[in-house]
Amino acid sequence: MSTIPANVSPMLGRLAAEGATGALIREHGTLYLADGRIVHAESPATPGMDVLLTAGGAVRADRWWEAVDQAGARQRVGRYLVEQGRLSDGALELCHLGAVFDAAYFTLAPSSGPTRFRYGVSHWFGAVRPVPVAAVERETRRRRELLQRIWPEPDTDTAPLTRASDRGLPVPARRRRVLDLVDGSRTASQIALTLGRPAFHTLVDLRRLAAGGLVTTAPPEPAGPVPVPAWMAHAAVEDPDVALLRRLRTALEAL
Repeated sequence: MSTIPANVSPMLGRLAAEGATGALIREHGTLYLADGRIVHAESPATPGMDVLLTAGGAVRADRWWEAVDQAGARQRVGRYLVEQGRLSDGALELCHLGAVFDAAYFTLAPSSGPTRFRYGVSHWFGAVRPVPVAAVERETRRRRELLQRIWPEPDTDTAPLTRASDRGLPVPARRRRVLDLVDGSRTASQIALTLGRPAFHTLVDLRRLAAGGLVTTAPPEPAGPVPVPAWMAHAAVEDPDVALLRRLRTALEAL
């Protein structure tokens, strides 16, 4: 039985019912709403549209920056790419929808940080296809439940990861590309950014690798040496006989 609440974010639900326009800012990301629907999402845990489009070769990097320069101020970057023939409507919608669900998953993660809403704020990328809040919440719950079923330890989502023994187990090519980037220091988000692919897909692969015993969280780095005050360092190397004489003199002076 799922323990995930039906309403992932009560505040987001209220904004949807209100038909609000603006930016919902949370600890792990931001959701942009227009008339109560989600039109864009971004999170530092996920690659942005620039990475998703250029890393896979859908759009050349120079064409991307041209679109930002020419249409960013008008909040029409996505539409500009289509109008200039850089991208098809279908490819834009598919990539953008994936990016919205990806960033929303992290943005709506449980958090003790503050949540605030800035009315009237919009994103420079521009709207592509608005998504109902209920659909985003439903997909967020589905993703949480999927990860829980694969491997119930969430530390693999955020901690630096290290490789365990391959144990001769076969690893599919897609998952192998993820495993090859596990080096003891990278996190799931850093691996996703390096690959230029959605972060949630990377979480799925890493949890499957963890469930197979191929990946685990890296041990914490050993603490550095505690600085020793100069007077203690001096005392530690002082000649024992000299130290004894000092203590005797101090005792005599106290009489």
